[in-house]
Amino acid sequence: MPGSRPVTTPAKTLALLLALMLALALAGCSGSPWREASPWRAAPASAPSSPPTVAPPPSEPDLAEARSEPRSDSVYPDVGDPLVDALHYELDLTWTPGSDRLEGRQRLTFRASADSPDIRLDFNEQLAISEVTVDGTPVEHSVRGYDLRIAAPVAADEQYVVELAYAGTPEPAPAPSARSDFASGVGWNVTDEHETWTVQEPYGAFTWYAVNDHPSDKAFYDFVLTSPDPMVGVANGQLVGVDDGGGLARRTWHLAEPASSYLVTVAFGDLRGTELTSAGGVPVQVWTDRDDDPLPGGTGYAAEALDWLEEYLGPYPFDSFGIVVVDNENGMETQTMVTLGDTPYSLSPEVVVHEAAHHWYGNTVSPADWAEVWMNEGMAMYLQAMWEAEQDGVDVAATMDEWAGLESRMRRDAGPPGAYDPEQFGDGNIYYGPALMWHELREEVGDTSFFRVLREWPARKENGNAERDEYLDWIEQTTGEELSAFFDAWLLGATTPDRD
Repeated sequence: MPGSRPVTTPAKTLALLLALMLALALAGCSGSPWREASPWRAAPASAPSSPPTVAPPPSEPDLAEARSEPRSDSVYPDVGDPLVDALHYELDLTWTPGSDRLEGRQRLTFRASADSPDIRLDFNEQLAISEVTVDGTPVEHSVRGYDLRIAAPVAADEQYVVELAYAGTPEPAPAPSARSDFASGVGWNVTDEHETWTVQEPYGAFTWYAVNDHPSDKAFYDFVLTSPDPMVGVANGQLVGVDDGGGLARRTWHLAEPASSYLVTVAFGDLRGTELTSAGGVPVQVWTDRDDDPLPGGTGYAAEALDWLEEYLGPYPFDSFGIVVVDNENGMETQTMVTLGDTPYSLSPEVVVHEAAHHWYGNTVSPADWAEVWMNEGMAMYLQAMWEAEQDGVDVAATMDEWAGLESRMRRDAGPPGAYDPEQFGDGNIYYGPALMWHELREEVGDTSFFRVLREWPARKENGNAERDEYLDWIEQTTGEELSAFFDAWLLGATTPDRD
């Protein structure tokens, strides 16, 4: 999710602080209540082409690459179940806008992490299940609240295939957040025009498919999305199939690397795609309303954003990048197909940089527990600050000095970044404090060690998850510094640490 940074020009500082007093709870991932979008707009890194290229048919994924060690969450323990290690979700979804009806057929391949008398997944009561099989055998099931139980015993380390058929009108779930862009809830959302979008951080995927809805469990995804023409479906990964006929538009999408459920996206709308290519050769697709600018706001900068980030972080860790623009106020780093709300700030180039940065910090390396969301947001926020400082021709230290004046209140109101209030998920405390921490670490260890850490960690943990102790111990080993007190103060302290 994008961080909304304060402006760096001193003349605007008073207005910024006044706005902060009024709308601090909205800081963080939403469009900023005090920050106007940059009027700057980059030219595309390559000549855009439309319609986008359809990639070759995918090969079968190596399911061993999706093997995870799922766990119960320390912040939101009621969502997710460590019994299920999802390996591959195959989702065949048909959206009927006239009735707001979703029909789904799902095939889930998973590994059982322990013996159990039944299979437990996250789902919901809004979608009626008409059929469930396990390894081809019909079985009984029950849904209570967001808890789906399938009456089939499983054995530790054995692999199973669950297939479901379901239909209904999905409804979003309440979000554990005070932010305005979460007001409609998490999960599947339907617009007044009967188009759809999803946002599911820290959870919410269960509102539209049966899932182990926890970041520690990564899996491969394939989607077949069907809707009335000209409405089309957009999802993660690469477009690998187009089949139009009989008044229907069918799009097939393939995500070639495993992803956590919060990083999955599906949008149905009257969308068209425009294709760019980064200087490094990464294909980029931007999907927007058919009647609007094909590259709105800063979306045309997406390819160049990847090139800029590669200078600091190394090669882009996925095979494609994309943006789908939807009718909300949010922004989300959904893996290889970023979901951006149709607002000036959400579409700004700084947010494009922020969401692209998450593909190293948050997507290829994801938190093992929601207590560690600061790992994602702090680094993406600091990289955004570095990029903006370059654009403004100022030292990033000046930005950090301004942020320090804001961070203490965020920490007081929502808790320290590593032990935040669970009812204030996504507040500014998980963005600004960790960004300041990274800058202080840079000052402490020097640029050579700091940028070595930035570059080596995503490559070391590619397509994996990380716990706090593992990450911080590795930083100490890599830099040769004893940093325990430093990290404890920044991540767990009740007040903002003194800065050098």
